[in-house]
Parts: sequence; C-alpha cells; structure tokens
Amino acid sequence: MNLATSRSSANRVIPGFGLSLGFTIFYLALIVLVPLSAIFLKTFTMTWEAFWSAVTSERVMASYRLSFGAALIGAAINVVFGGIVAWVLVRYQFPGKRFVDALVDLPFALPTAVAGITLTALYSSNGWIGKYLEPLGIKIAFTPLGVVVALTFIGLPFVVRTVQPVLEDAERELEEAAASLGASPWQTFTRVILPGIVPALLTGFALAFARATGEYGSVVFIAGNMPMVSEITPLFIITKLEQYDYTGATAIAVVMLVVSFLLLLAINLLQAWTRKRAGK
Repeated sequence: MNLATSRSSANRVIPGFGLSLGFTIFYLALIVLVPLSAIFLKTFTMTWEAFWSAVTSERVMASYRLSFGAALIGAAINVVFGGIVAWVLVRYQFPGKRFVDALVDLPFALPTAVAGITLTALYSSNGWIGKYLEPLGIKIAFTPLGVVVALTFIGLPFVVRTVQPVLEDAERELEEAAASLGASPWQTFTRVILPGIVPALLTGFALAFARATGEYGSVVFIAGNMPMVSEITPLFIITKLEQYDYTGATAIAVVMLVVSFLLLLAINLLQAWTRKRAGK
C-alpha cells in the first residue's frame, strides 16, 4: 500500500489535490468571482424602482432584443456553415487546405476594431460588396443585419474548432457499415454522423453565442448605433459610463449577465441530455 502510494506521488506532475484545488479556487475567485461580485454590489446600491427603471426603459429593451437576437441568429448560422467548413477540412484534401484552415482562425487574431472597420468598408453603400447589394434593396451596413454579419464573423472559429476534432475522431467503420446495410448518404449522415457531433455543435453554439452577446469592437462601426434600431447593449453600457451613470451601467450589465447565464445553462443541459441519449 505504501509502495503504491509512493509511486502515485512520484508520478504526479503538479502538487497534490488539496494544493491544486486551493489554487484553482483562488485563481477563479480572483479572475471571475471578484469582478462579477463588484458588478452586483454596485447594482445593489440602487433602489428596486431605480433598478427596474434603468433596465426596462424602451431604449434599453430595444438594445436587448438586438444584442441577444443577433447573437442567437449569428450562432445558429455558424452551427450550419461552421459545421460544413469543419466537415470539408476534415474529410477532403484539396490545394490550399492549410491556407483555408488558417483563415478560420483569422477572427481570433484580428483586432475587433479592425474587423469592424473592414466589414463596414465592405458592406457600406459604396463598399466592394455593398454597392452590388444596395441596388437589390439589401442594405447591410448601419442596420441590424450588419450586426448579425459581424457577430457571425467573430463566432465562426468557435464552431469549427469545436466540431473539427470530433469529426477527426469519428469511426469511419460505422459509416461503411451503414452504407453496406443499404443506408443512403442522407440516412448515414442523420443517423450515424450527426448524433455524434450534436454535442460538439451545441458547445460551439454556446461559445459563439457567449462571445457575440458581449462583442463591442467589431459591431460598433457597422451597426450605425441608431437608438431603437441598431444600438447594441454593450454600446449602451459604454454610453452610461461616459455619462458617469455607473449604477445604471452595472444594472444593465447584471441583466445581460443573468440572461446569458440562463441561456448557457439551458444549452448545457440540452447538451448533457443529448450526450445521455447518444450513450444509450
């Protein structure tokens, strides 16, 4: 028993469970819990009437609808097209594959302000793409549609990089067995491949949504920031801070935090249920 314990201790790369757990809790508290607690503590200095008035005004509600709605739409688009990109990168060989694979990570590396300026230049009425779309009645820059485009752009890597390793580890033998039993390509995809990647797709969706709800730099330029039309909630929080309304800013931030947490919790529960079903 002592020999086994000594061997186990010798094989440890980092200190024991107690010290590692203590450091983990301390680090998470310092980086995550303390800043979030400060937001709630600042908000608690308001009366309930002042809080409710700050977070339910007509202009704020419009910004909620745009921020959360555009984030959900952008994440949903990325689930479909990000899944296709991941499939192509894993299952096919073609010239320039490494270059395409590197392009997926561009939204990670590109400063958000640069992304916003670039998208605005492309989709404005005189931009390379916008000048062809506007005669068709499609206006992207300075509209809610522009917000969706920006949030889709910054969320793509989360879905691709989450689904890609799952597809790489998928057993091709199951697909071959399904085909040998007479399954069509569509049946093979929906009954063999899709159930295995649904948890990864949900994870990518959750990550893309979480990033999109708080995105500021890539959206503020292309949105146009028109109140009640294309004003996102993060910009409204910045406006409150510039007006030295710190409690109003933290009140809106608390609402965004709570709603985002509830949505992510629902997605995680759905993901756990999907994995449980897939394991049966």
